[in-house]
Amino acid sequence: MPKRRVVLSWSSGKDSAWCLHVLRQDPEVELVGLLTTFNSDADRVAMHAVRRELVTRQAALADLPLFAVELPWPCPNGAYEKATHEAAAMLEADHGVEAMAFGDLFLEDIRRYREQLFADTGMETLFPVWGLNTAKLASDMLDSGLEAVVTCVDPSQCPAEIVGSAYTQHLLDSLPATVDPCGENGEFHTLVHAGPMFSGSIALEAGDRVDRNGFAFADFSIAGR
Repeated sequence: MPKRRVVLSWSSGKDSAWCLHVLRQDPEVELVGLLTTFNSDADRVAMHAVRRELVTRQAALADLPLFAVELPWPCPNGAYEKATHEAAAMLEADHGVEAMAFGDLFLEDIRRYREQLFADTGMETLFPVWGLNTAKLASDMLDSGLEAVVTCVDPSQCPAEIVGSAYTQHLLDSLPATVDPCGENGEFHTLVHAGPMFSGSIALEAGDRVDRNGFAFADFSIAGR
C-alpha cells in the first residue's frame, strides 16, 4: 500500500520538531518536506522571528527540502490565506502531496481554522501530536535529547525575562502555574537546535534582546558566521 505523502508545517520550534519525530515513526507516512512562512521584509520566520539561515540548517539536518511561503509585512489575513493556497496547489501538483501536518496540541479554534483553510485545496490536515498532555510531552521532549531556546515571549502571559533562555525542566519549574509547559497558548515560542529528529546540532550565537509589538524577542544566529 502506498504511503501518504505529507508536508509538515514547520515553525522552527519544539512542537513542530516533535511532530517531525512522531511522523517519522509512522510507517504509513512519507515525509516530502517542511513548509515555513517567512516575513519577507525581515527574512525571518513569521511570529517566531527566527532567522531564515537557522531554518535552512534545520531542514538540512532533518534531510528534508524546505518549502518557503513568502509573506509581506504587514500581512493581512487574506494575503496569508492566498499564499497558503498557492503553496498547497504547488505542493499537490509538483510533489504529489496529499496532506499537511501541524504540531498543534489543544487549541480547537486554531485546528478548525487550519481545517477550513485547507478544505478547498484537496489536501488533508493531520495533527499527529493533538491531545497529548503538555506536561508529559515537555518531559518526553527533554528526555529525548531535544534542545531548544526561547526566542519569543508574550509578557502579558509569561515572564519576559525567560526570553533567550534554554528550554529546560528547570525553566519550566520556574514558570507560573498558568503558563502551559509547551507554550501552547502563545506564552512563548522556541527554536530547536538539537534533537532526535536531526542528524546533528546547530551551534547558536546569542544576539540582541528586543521588545517589539508587545512581545520580547531574543535573536540567535549560527555561531561563527
